[in-house]
Amino acid sequence: MAVTVILPQVLQSDAGGAKRVDLPGGPTLRAVLDSLADRHPRLDRRVRDEQGALRRYVNVFIGDDECRAASGLDTPVPDGTEVRILPSVAGG
Repeated sequence: MAVTVILPQVLQSDAGGAKRVDLPGGPTLRAVLDSLADRHPRLDRRVRDEQGALRRYVNVFIGDDECRAASGLDTPVPDGTEVRILPSVAGG
């Protein structure tokens, strides 16, 4: 099985224009993002900082749950799950 990462339009150019990226299932979000980084290093720099932590303005949902409300990068990601990466929207 695999995990599908769903990308918003603003990040698709960093993934070669892909809206969805199918990756091998990983035990944790960290493993999924590592696999994503292997394929799309530019995208990884937009999602994680130099220490590998999620950037504060990026929200990642595993199914319907935001990862920070669970175990962050150590949140389990079962096979067949959709992972959504969403940058925060700010403005006034």
